[in-house]
Amino acid sequence: MKTSDFTYDLPKELIAQTPLEDRTQSRLLRVQRESQDLSDHTFKDLRDFLSPGDVLVLNDSAVIPARLYGVKTETGALVEVLLLKPLGLKRYQALVKKARKIDVGDQISIGEGRLILTCDSVENEGIRTFQLTYEGDFYVLLDDLGEMPLPPYIHEKLADQTRYQTVYANEKGSAAAPTAGLHFTLEFLDELTQKGVIVTAITLHVGLGTFRPVKVEDVKQHTMHEESYQINQATADILNQARAESRRIVAVGTTVMRTLETEMTKRDTFEATHDVSELFIYPGFNFKAVDALFTNFHLPESTLLMLVSAFASKAFIMTAYAHAVKEKYRFFSFGDAMFIE
Repeated sequence: MKTSDFTYDLPKELIAQTPLEDRTQSRLLRVQRESQDLSDHTFKDLRDFLSPGDVLVLNDSAVIPARLYGVKTETGALVEVLLLKPLGLKRYQALVKKARKIDVGDQISIGEGRLILTCDSVENEGIRTFQLTYEGDFYVLLDDLGEMPLPPYIHEKLADQTRYQTVYANEKGSAAAPTAGLHFTLEFLDELTQKGVIVTAITLHVGLGTFRPVKVEDVKQHTMHEESYQINQATADILNQARAESRRIVAVGTTVMRTLETEMTKRDTFEATHDVSELFIYPGFNFKAVDALFTNFHLPESTLLMLVSAFASKAFIMTAYAHAVKEKYRFFSFGDAMFIE
C-alpha cells in the first residue's frame, strides 16, 4: 500500500480560506457504506441522519495560540516555534522552523524576554524540547504573545480568532483545531439532545500525530507521533452502555475516532483514563468502537485520508472525493463536511 495511492486532484480555489459567517451553513456529503450511495445535503440535515439513542462524541480540546515568534538570543536571528505538547512543569515539545539553527543550550526570547525557551533536547523532523522561563499564568501569556496556528494552506487573515475554535472547547492544549467540530453551534447540539441524541465528549490534544505529513512511500512504514487523551467516567459509562445496547457511536472528527479506537484496541472496553494514542489507522484496520463518522475533507496523502479510507474503503472514499470536487465542495479546515455511516 503506497502513500501515492491516497492522492487526488484538488483545484486550489476549493480550499476554503475563511469560515462561513454561520457555522451551520456548510454543505454535507452523506456517504453510506453499505449501499455505496452518495447524496448532497447541508449540515443541518445531520439532524435527520441521527436517531434517538445515538451517542455523538465530541472532542472538547481547545486550541492554544501555539505559534510563537522570537529571536535567538546569541545571534538575534528570527525563530518561529509551534508548541506541540507539554512534557511536565514548564517543559514543552515544539516544532521549530529551520530547526537546524537551534541546538541544545540555545535560547529563544519571545516578547522581549517575557518568555524564554531554552533548548534541552534535539529530535528529528524539526522537533525540539524546551525549558520555559516566564512569570504569571502561562495561558494568559500565550494569549498575549502567541498566534492561532492556522494551517499553511490558509493564506487569509482570520478576523475572529474564535472561529478556529469549537464552541464547546474546554480543555486547553491543542496545536491545531479538531476541525470537524467547527460546524456545530450550542443551539444545534441542544436540538440534537432534544431529539434524543446523547452528546458526550472526550479530550484529545491535537499535536504532531494528527497533522504531520507521511514522508514514506510504504504506508506501513509511517510512525504516528503520540497524542495525549482523556476519557472521564461519565463518558466511559455512556459508551459502554451504548455498545451493550447496540446503539450507534458517532465520532465527530478523526481525533475522536482515533481516541475511541485506541481504547478498544488497548482494553476492549471504555474506561476512565488519561493515556496516549499513537494508533495509525489505514485500510485493513478492524474498527471496534465507532459506527459513524462526521468529518471534514482531508489533504491528499494524509493519515486522516487514510483513516476515512479504512472506514469506508479507499475506492469509495476516492469516489466520494471526486464527487465533492465535481460539485465544488469547500475543502479542509474551514470547508464542508461528510457524514460516513
